[in-house]
Amino acid sequence: MTPRARTNQLLYQAELLLATPAGDDEHAEARRMAAEEGALALTELALQSLLREVTEHAHLAHHAWRELLGPEGAGIAELHRLRELAAQPGSWLAWLIARLEALHGSDGAARRTSGAARGLIAVGSAAALGEELHRCLQEAKAEIAALRETSQEW
Repeated sequence: MTPRARTNQLLYQAELLLATPAGDDEHAEARRMAAEEGALALTELALQSLLREVTEHAHLAHHAWRELLGPEGAGIAELHRLRELAAQPGSWLAWLIARLEALHGSDGAARRTSGAARGLIAVGSAAALGEELHRCLQEAKAEIAALRETSQEW
């Protein structure tokens, strides 16, 4: 499988997980959280696959996103573009990196919608991780198309 096909496959699988209904039994919230974190983990794999894809002309030894998107990452135009995007607070990539850091933390990335907050009146409605991730994936796919185009020029 080519890196491009693998990136597409992982993005598709993440979207499939997000579209899977959680149900309405006593395990529904845990199932939703598992699907959200699973989709986020697949998105991390897709990010790594994308980095492999857009840097294959450079024949890099490693493709870890933390390394390539960090300040010491390779000086490749596509990576520079992604680093700039990651530095923009409202961007899909900045959001994704923050969620990936949370995913690897001890608290995880998914949030409970009930439990300790029962009985409290909700003042605002934070979007569920799944909704935010879906938005992120849509924006990422648009960016991926542009990155692929510049990468193919090499």
